[in-house]
Amino acid sequence: MRRRTGRVFAAAVAAACVFSVVSCSSDDDSGSGSTGVAEGSGTAAAGDPIRVGLFNPSQGPGTQPGVTTGKDAAVEYINNQIGGINGRPIEVIDCGIDQTAPESTISCANQFVQAGVVAAIDGYNSESQAAMPILTSAGIPMVGQIPFNTATGAEAANRVYFGPPAAAFLVGFMQSLKAAEKESLTLANADLPQAHQVFDTLMVPLGQQLQIDVKGVYYPPAGPNYTALATTLADGDPAAAGLMTSANENNCTKLSQSLRSVGYQGTMFMAACTEFIDTMGAQAVGAQTYSPIWQPPALDSAPEEVKENVQISEQYVDEAGGSGGFYAYGMFATLVDFVNGLNTAGVTDFTGPSVLAGLKGLTDFQSFAGPTLTCGKETTPNCTTEMLLFEVTGDNKTEPVGGGYITPNPEVLKMIPGAI
Repeated sequence: MRRRTGRVFAAAVAAACVFSVVSCSSDDDSGSGSTGVAEGSGTAAAGDPIRVGLFNPSQGPGTQPGVTTGKDAAVEYINNQIGGINGRPIEVIDCGIDQTAPESTISCANQFVQAGVVAAIDGYNSESQAAMPILTSAGIPMVGQIPFNTATGAEAANRVYFGPPAAAFLVGFMQSLKAAEKESLTLANADLPQAHQVFDTLMVPLGQQLQIDVKGVYYPPAGPNYTALATTLADGDPAAAGLMTSANENNCTKLSQSLRSVGYQGTMFMAACTEFIDTMGAQAVGAQTYSPIWQPPALDSAPEEVKENVQISEQYVDEAGGSGGFYAYGMFATLVDFVNGLNTAGVTDFTGPSVLAGLKGLTDFQSFAGPTLTCGKETTPNCTTEMLLFEVTGDNKTEPVGGGYITPNPEVLKMIPGAI
C-alpha cells in the first residue's frame, strides 16, 4: 500500500513554485491533470513538443510497472509546473519492451528513429545494449539513471546516466556488510543473462576480496515460488539474504513475508523496493534497500536541497495512480533531471548531438532527488558513483546507513569497465 500524501503536500508545492512484442504510444500530457497543485501555481509549457523515446519494460515476464507511473507523473509536472524544456512541452513516445527479448528493444529503437526523437530514455532496460548501434548511427543519445545492462554501462559514447553504475550499489552494500562484520550473503535474481553476468563477474570476485561468502540463487523471470525461494535463501542462515534486483515491488513484499515466515532473522536485502516496508510493518525493521535517490520513507533524513523535491515526487506519483515504489520515483527523477539539465545547459537546438553535448557538459549540477552531478567523463557514462543504502528503522521509515551518501571504493570500481 502506498501512502496517499499528494494533497498533504499540495500547499507546500504551490508555494514553492503496440501489443505483440512491442507497444508504442505518444503521451503529450500538456493539458491539465489532477495533481493537487493549486491552479495557476506553476508555469505551463506551450508550443511544439520536444519528443523523446522511452524504453519501457512493460511487456513480457520482467515488467516494471512503476516506470509508467513515474513517466506519467513526470510529464504532468514538467509540462504544467516547470514550463517544459525551454518553454516547450515534452512528449514521450512510450515503447514497451520485453527484457527477455532483445528484438523488442531493437524494434523500439527503430521506431524512435522514425519518430525523430531527440533522446531515448532507458527505463531500467536490461537489454538496452541492443539499441545502441541504431541510436548511435542516428545521433540519438541514450539517457537514464542506472545502466542495468553491463555492456551499456561499460562505455561513455552517446549515453548519459544520472545515477551511479549498477556495480556501485552492490559494492556499497557489501562494504557496509563487511564494516558490520557480516561475512555471508545469499542473493536471488531472475534467471536472465544479465543477472548471471553481474553475479559471476562482480559479486563473486568482490566477495573474495572482502572475504564474504557470497552465493547466488536464480528464479524464473515470470516469478518465483516465494516460500521455496525463501527457504533456499535462508539455508545456512547467512548474515544477509534477499534480492539483488527486483522488477517490481510485489517480488519484494512477497519474498520478505516468506523470509520471515520461514524464520529468517538476518538482514533482509530488498534491492530498491519500498512498498514492502509499509506492508510488513514492524517485521520489516532491519531490512536494507539501495537507491540512487532519496525516497519518501527517508524524508526526515534527506538533505534540505532535495527534501521538497522528494515531497513533490511523492505527490505526483500518488496522483498518477498505478504502481509506485522505486521505479516510479526513479523514472520521475530521471525525466525531471533530463529537463532541468537541458535548461541549465541552455540547450536551444533540439537535436540529438546538441542534447548529448548539453548533458555531458553538466558540472556541479544538483540533481532533483540525489547528489550533485558532474557528467561527461571519458571513461564512464555515469555522472556519479555515490549511492544510498537505507535501513528500515520503524513504521514506514528508513534512515541512510552511515548518515548519507556512500562512495563505493574507487579501487574496486576501477576493476569494472565503465564504472568510474
